Amino acid sequence: MRKLIGLAILLACIVVPLGAYVRLSDAGLGCPDWPGCYGQLSPHHAADAIQQVAVTNPDGPVSLPKAWKEMVHRYLAATLGLLILLAALLAWYRRRERLPASLLLGGVVVQGLLGMWTVTLLLKPAIVSLHLIGGMSMAAGLLWFGLRQRWPVVEVPRAVGVLTWLLVLAILLQIGLGGWVSSNYAALACQGFPACNGEWLPSAMRFDHAFHWWRELGEAPDGTPLDSANLVAIHWLHRVGAVLVSLLLWMLVLSGWRQAALRPRLLVLLAAWLLQVALGIANVLLQLPLPLAVAHNAGALLLLSTALLLAAHCRGQGGLEVTVPARSTRLSGLTDEGSLQ
Repeated sequence: MRKLIGLAILLACIVVPLGAYVRLSDAGLGCPDWPGCYGQLSPHHAADAIQQVAVTNPDGPVSLPKAWKEMVHRYLAATLGLLILLAALLAWYRRRERLPASLLLGGVVVQGLLGMWTVTLLLKPAIVSLHLIGGMSMAAGLLWFGLRQRWPVVEVPRAVGVLTWLLVLAILLQIGLGGWVSSNYAALACQGFPACNGEWLPSAMRFDHAFHWWRELGEAPDGTPLDSANLVAIHWLHRVGAVLVSLLLWMLVLSGWRQAALRPRLLVLLAAWLLQVALGIANVLLQLPLPLAVAHNAGALLLLSTALLLAAHCRGQGGLEVTVPARSTRLSGLTDEGSLQ
């Protein structure tokens, strides 16, 4: 089990950034069908069909290199799913750890469906964002599954325990916003930092169609092209989300610092947060270079995993105390003496 989960963790840490690379390099529709590529096992077998489409539309999303990027991602994701399936079967056979293994297996099935719909629904932003959240959650869950017995539980005040889980939730929401920015191509809608296009609250910003849940890529709900002011709103709200995550993280650090056993983990969390903030700022100032954009996705995975491990290994104190009445004590004593059975 340890070997299977260890290999799955390693593969998940490759699959998630690779998925970001496929999306950011416009290769998400390199093979516009699923699970194969133009009905074939690999782009090599579908080379003639790919070449015909590429000649017809040379600036489109289909080309042989893009098809290989997409299919390599699918091959690795399928291998990851197989590893988790084997781990789940082993857990059920040994009658140990059935629940977490089954949850991971269920997550793989959902991720597979989201991956299929990402392609067949032509990169619909809602599906792309959910697929990103699912991939990050699966990788972080695998890391917790593999390390949960090696990290000792730390007793913390109840408020600190609540803050850890609030931080995990906030990071997941922020990852969803980041996926919404990426899937709507709004990463460069705000120029400059910390202000957005020279304004703290951009005047050219509209929320009316920016977050409509079920619409096509680049289109408003009525089918018209999405306005640039909507893209500014999407990007600006992602920055606001980063500020809120940062505030929550610092609240956790300051409130949990008194716990000596918690300090090393808080330092790791702070390091992951600093790296992610630096990558986000660098992406804006350097106009979204592909390596930095992929690293920003990997940084989000690192931050989420660190926060989840911290939350899962904190046990809140301060529960309700139950006072045993004197009468119950007397009855208990009678039972111990054998007078009551």
